[in-house]
Amino acid sequence: MSDAAAVSPRIMANAIRALSMDAVQKANSGHPGLPMGAADAATALYSQVLKFDASAPHWPDRDRFVLSAGHGSMLLYSLLYLTGYSDMTIDQIKNFRQWGSITAGHPEYGHATGIEVTTGPLGQGIAHAVGMAMAERHLNARFGDELVNHKTYVLAGDGCLMEGISQEALALAGHLALKNLIVLWDDNGITIDGKVGMSDSTDQLARFAASGWATTRVDGMDQAAVLAALQAAQNSSKPTLIACKTIIGFGAPNKQGTNGAHGSPLGPDEIAKARETLGWSYPPFVVPNEIISAWRAVGSRGKQAREAWEARLAAHPKRAEFERITAGTLPENLDAVIAEYKKTLAANPPALATRASSQNALNIINPVVTEAMGGSADLTHSNNTNSKDQKTFSPFDYGGSYVYYGIREHGMAAAINGMALHGGVVPYGGTFMCFTDYCRPSIRLAALMGIRSIFVMTHDSIGLGEDGPTHQPVEHLAALRVIPNLVTFRPCDATEAVECWQAALEMPKTPSILVLTRQKLKPARLKFSAKNLCRLGAYEVAESAKKAKAVIFASGSEVEIAMAAKAELDKKGTPTRVVSVPSMELFEKQSKAYKAKVLGTEKIRIAIEAGVKTGWEKFIGSDGHFVGMTGFGASAPAEILYEKFGITAKAAVKAASGK
Repeated sequence: MSDAAAVSPRIMANAIRALSMDAVQKANSGHPGLPMGAADAATALYSQVLKFDASAPHWPDRDRFVLSAGHGSMLLYSLLYLTGYSDMTIDQIKNFRQWGSITAGHPEYGHATGIEVTTGPLGQGIAHAVGMAMAERHLNARFGDELVNHKTYVLAGDGCLMEGISQEALALAGHLALKNLIVLWDDNGITIDGKVGMSDSTDQLARFAASGWATTRVDGMDQAAVLAALQAAQNSSKPTLIACKTIIGFGAPNKQGTNGAHGSPLGPDEIAKARETLGWSYPPFVVPNEIISAWRAVGSRGKQAREAWEARLAAHPKRAEFERITAGTLPENLDAVIAEYKKTLAANPPALATRASSQNALNIINPVVTEAMGGSADLTHSNNTNSKDQKTFSPFDYGGSYVYYGIREHGMAAAINGMALHGGVVPYGGTFMCFTDYCRPSIRLAALMGIRSIFVMTHDSIGLGEDGPTHQPVEHLAALRVIPNLVTFRPCDATEAVECWQAALEMPKTPSILVLTRQKLKPARLKFSAKNLCRLGAYEVAESAKKAKAVIFASGSEVEIAMAAKAELDKKGTPTRVVSVPSMELFEKQSKAYKAKVLGTEKIRIAIEAGVKTGWEKFIGSDGHFVGMTGFGASAPAEILYEKFGITAKAAVKAASGK
């Protein structure tokens, strides 16, 4: 073989196969089957279609590639190494699945350039990709083809399509006519247990077609056939599914086409035979220079397109705004706008449900943060997630910034993540707090990836009333607060609501939950403070005129109960102060001195929250009193429920007296 031009597409694909089986074998852990089976389809995509430049991995107008079947991570790592991503070295390939390497068992966003999203939990990749495609269409509508015109490609496996989230995602994509979304289905007919037919008999093409997709089936081992399908998809008016019939573990003569190639190393003997079958005579982790050169030419193929794009950006009248939003930088005047709004609240403190306070905050934030993109899972007028003059994002107007997700909470949460990953938008979406159970896998991924996804969760306690215990969150706050790198906000009034929004927007690497009430609340913040007190996580909202003997900690709707209890205790000769705790997570980040000051040394320590006790021990200690829930709720008006479950000022006063 004399030069790169003489390297055939199949030999290029075999480089992926060799690296993958060798890396899995060295780690003695991993999934060689998918990379070996899908190598030809991936080679066709990368070498002929995908718009990217390995030397500029963050180019905003690059095509995105999502390996939804994240267990096949060596496919992606091999591609990144072969095409010349500078951080993906051969040593990283050799250290697959080892401590300190960027080649984790499943692709992890932020570990290596070229990894667009963390995948592994099946179905999440394709669902996140829908959000990426939505963001692209929205930015295209704002800035035109000159700056934004790219595709999102997905490689999904049988498991991705079996997971329920895939139905939510593909139905949404079809409804929105996301023609920039192209899914390659690695149709190898094998799962860990064995043949797919043991557990599933779905006609996937019919399923996708019924949801508004263009579909086609090709021989996934034939690069020309895959390429033809990819080229045809470029001009589709719909999202496209390309079913690529592949052979899992292709090249391993005794294990290909079986579950034996799926989730464990092939073994030295089978790898030796695979080398013979594939005609790959090189030692482990050795790729000849001419094959490397052929792949590096693929990695630089998009350089000219990228440079032309940069020239267009330099001359574009909206360059400054485009660069600001793609960098994730908030508008300079946002703080001033919020400060003025807080002054109006202090002048006339409103008694509102915090879901209404949140909507009022959005009414002043969204006109300034033009990249905000909101939505709700069929609860717009309950979540109050739409702001004034916000237009609908639809196939007829991708310039709209409000998404009607339908009853697809999990799909919505994943799409929010996908938009955040794409960049150029600040996404948020709402549903009922109890349905964080449906959203939790995507919320957890947002925290793991470190992205600015904002989830608005209303109807946050027994305070929602008559809908009863199926809809009344009890354990949910505690369950969310234990997720690392997730900030949960529970504001008590309009001022705290806008401060929580401000704090959430200011965290580009941390997702957040805004936990909001259905019922009206009395305002607690009656004076203007230029400082965002909610950023502190907890602060004294009502001081004691005398040296305090008791302290009451509370969040959200229970702050007003704490204030009422304080008034009664003060009368009884027990000076009391109240600490509002909008965010336990942010409070943990404060200095030891500040935390000590807020926590105080009062012997009478009470926490009030209409949820379970978990988490409040750090405020009240083991001897403190907790006024809250110990079981599920019930169906009745909110005021009756608070009385019956003993979440009252009277109960707090009684606890303070030790009775």
